[in-house]
Amino acid sequence: MEKGWVKIFSSDRPFEAEIVKGMLADNGINAVLLNRQSSSYNITLPGLAEIYVHEQEEQVARDLVQNHNNVTGGDADAVIPE
Repeated sequence: MEKGWVKIFSSDRPFEAEIVKGMLADNGINAVLLNRQSSSYNITLPGLAEIYVHEQEEQVARDLVQNHNNVTGGDADAVIPE
């Protein structure tokens, strides 16, 4: 990865990394997903999907990921019809 980018998230489930990347994009943070999973990696190591952000956005991104991980029970903005 180029200088100035930091890894803030990794998972062995690529779909989970895609969800986090989308959440960051929704909050105006440019994130790069590096998928290290491939058939050649799976033979010896499972590989990870990693998310990188620019170091200037690191703390905000980490806070968003932490808050995202703490949320349970669905969308807080959802309206339940009566």
